Amino acid sequence: MRKSKQQRKNLILKSFGEAVRNRRLDQKMTQEELGEAAQLHRTYITDIENGLRNLSFLTMMRLAIALRTPLSNLLVEAESNDGWHDDPQAFLKPAE
Repeated sequence: MRKSKQQRKNLILKSFGEAVRNRRLDQKMTQEELGEAAQLHRTYITDIENGLRNLSFLTMMRLAIALRTPLSNLLVEAESNDGWHDDPQAFLKPAE
């Protein structure tokens, strides 16, 4: 069964959230510490890590700086997570 456009979008957001969570845990940071460093609320960090937020470029940069990693590293990790990258063009197709 084909995934709807919303489901594909959610996979992309979840993949990015997993990349943020992985990097945060590698840095031995709590969500609260990351939130303080990125000037974001802890609950917002939770939502990001769970793929519930569609982030602006500025927010992604804040996270990367707070995690002391280039944003490109987070994006590469997100792209390598299972799920949406098998057919990236499917994201652009209208939902059926």
